[in-house]
Amino acid sequence: MTKLIYFAWVRERIGKAEEEVELPAEVRTVRDLLMWLKSRGEGFESALQHPEVIRVAINQEHVDHREEIGSAREIALFPPMTGG
Repeated sequence: MTKLIYFAWVRERIGKAEEEVELPAEVRTVRDLLMWLKSRGEGFESALQHPEVIRVAINQEHVDHREEIGSAREIALFPPMTGG
C-alpha cells in the first residue's frame, strides 16, 4: 500500500487530505500515477486537469514526473507554488 497525500487546492478538489491505495501494476512513474488518479472520478479529474503543473514528492523528496515510483511508501501531490 502507498500513502497518497494531497495539499492545498489539490486536496480541496479531490475532497480528502490523504488515502492509502494499492497502485495498479501499470503505474510505474509519477506521470502514470497522475493519469491513473485522473481516471478515478470527477474530483480527481478536476484536480489533475493540468497534470504537468502538479509537483510531486516521493518519500518527502521532490521528483520529476518521469521518476519511477518503485516501492514508494508515501507520495505527496502539490499545486504549483507561487510567491515572492
